[in-house]
Order: sequence, then C-alpha cells, then structure tokens
Amino acid sequence: MENINWSDLAFGYMKTDYNVRCYYRDGKWGELEVSSSEIINIHMAATCLHYGQESFEGLKAFRGKDGKIRVFRMDENGKRMQASSRGIKMAELPLERFEEAVRKVVKLNERFVPPYESGAALYIRPLMIGLGAQVGVKPAPEYMFMIFVTPVGPYFKGGFQPSKVCIMREYDRAAPQGTGTIKVGGNYAASLVAGEKAKEQGYAAVLYLDPKEKKYLDECGPANFFGIRGNSYITPQSHSILPSITNKSLQQLAEDMGLTVERRPVPVEEIATFDEAAECGTAAVIAPISQIDDLDINKSYVIAKDGKPGSVCEKLYNKLRGIQYGDEPDTYGWVSIID
Repeated sequence: MENINWSDLAFGYMKTDYNVRCYYRDGKWGELEVSSSEIINIHMAATCLHYGQESFEGLKAFRGKDGKIRVFRMDENGKRMQASSRGIKMAELPLERFEEAVRKVVKLNERFVPPYESGAALYIRPLMIGLGAQVGVKPAPEYMFMIFVTPVGPYFKGGFQPSKVCIMREYDRAAPQGTGTIKVGGNYAASLVAGEKAKEQGYAAVLYLDPKEKKYLDECGPANFFGIRGNSYITPQSHSILPSITNKSLQQLAEDMGLTVERRPVPVEEIATFDEAAECGTAAVIAPISQIDDLDINKSYVIAKDGKPGSVCEKLYNKLRGIQYGDEPDTYGWVSIID
C-alpha cells in the first residue's frame, strides 16, 4: 500500500477493497457474495432500524514476522454471534459459514493487513441485521450477515499506559436479565451518555456496577474488568457482562503462569485490595487502570501508585500479543493462518 502511513493509523474506519455478505431468506442461508460497495440497501421498515434486531462482532488479523496472516480465535466470535442471534431471535449463522466469510474477506483485502513492526492490525467487523418490512414487534423474515475490514492503529497512541476510570451509579449498561451477555448495539447505545460524561471529566471509561443491587463490579465501558491481587486474577461474573474472548484467553494464560483465576461476583469495596487492575477487549487487549474514582461517594482508589502498568498486566499483554503475531508458540490452537 503506497499511501498508508501504517505507524500513524488511528483506531477508526478506512475504506478497503471488498466486503462479503450473506442473506437468510425462506428459512435458509444463501451463498457468500462479494461486494465492493460500502452501502447497504435496506427497507425503511426493516426490524434492525425499529426494534434493534442487530448484532456485531470484532476480531483482528495480524501479519507476523514470517509474513503470514493470523486471525485470533475466530471460532469464538462465531459462537458468540450465534449466542447474540439466540438472544434477540435472529437466524443463527453456521460456524463454518462465519469462518469461511472471515477467511474470504481477509484474503480479498490482504493488501490492507498492516506490516509486522507497525503496531497496527486489520480489524474485522462482522454484522448481522434484521431485514424485511415489518411494523409489528416480531422477528424479521430475512437477515443479512456481512463482514467489512479496516486497518487500525494501536489502541494506545501514547503506548501501554494506565488511565483513570470512574464509577457512576445513576447509569446502567444493561438490565439484570437483559442483553448484557450478548453483543448487540443497544448495549453500546445505552453506555454513550455515561461514557461521554466520564470523558468530559477526564476519565477513560465508566466502571459500571451490577444493575440489580449496585454492589458488584460489572463491565468497564465497552470492555471486561479484571483485578490482580497477589497471585490471583479476579474478574467479575454476572448475568449482564459480555463474555469477552480476550478475557477468556487472559484467564487461560494467567492460569498457565501459575495464577489462581477467580470468576465470581466482585464487591465494589474489593477494589481497595487490588495490586493491579485493567479493562480488556479486542481493541486494546489490556488497558491498565491507574485509579478508580467512585464519584457518588467521593472515594478514590489509587491502583498504579507509580503511574506505570503492573508487571502481571504487562506480562499477560506481551504474551497474548506474542501469540497473535506469531512471536510466541500457539500451544492453544487459538490462531488461524490465512493462506
């Protein structure tokens, strides 16, 4: 790619050559179609526009030192997308079709996979929407699945540095038995007001408390939360947290590094006992947290006292990125090579 300054890419959208699409009609999925258009044509009465029948995923492809392109745990994204479909009554896309679509779209846009040493990656965005004209509240008669890709820069422009987050009790991200455990747009729309408010006050994200009792830690903005205490990796468990594939991977790595993994309800007061804390997800892998301010009760928890990321977070971050880029052996079978 002659005109892309790979090391200066933002985490945003850039036009690439192709996207792939697949339609569900008359009770079955069709074949994959390739398109070079960035536009989708949908009926104004489509259920995705009125009743939020929409889900999406996010994963990445990395170019290794050996020139090979690796995609991280795409089967997990495919399974999670099926769970989202079940959660809002959409047609489930078979796993094989999902993986075939990922391989195809990466291959077609191979020239947009950033070079190894750039710190950038190819972001892959699968999307499913309810189509067909409908005015009553019921599931759509048709669905469209599509994937587009875009090269993105590192999530941290300033390097791997801790940031501050805040707790705001007057906002919930999702309902206790609602859509919190699936990846649908409504959860993210619901987080925008609190998220913007937090940013205005200089925070990177909102650390939500559980929507039922406001006693336990929940999601951290658009990411999962974990804390490190001594030899333990502690991450919240609840009915309103999205099962992060990054968090799942980090738990496995933590365990193999000799840490005890605890997935359980985490009371808000426990923050005071953490040696390290972070949010984790596809975009950033790990975003270390330096301080958590509980704005409603005017209490501050300083975690990174020297302003640096903790050693466990750093070790986990380097290990996971090493596997993604092919610098570390993939003993778990997490990586798919696109040839």
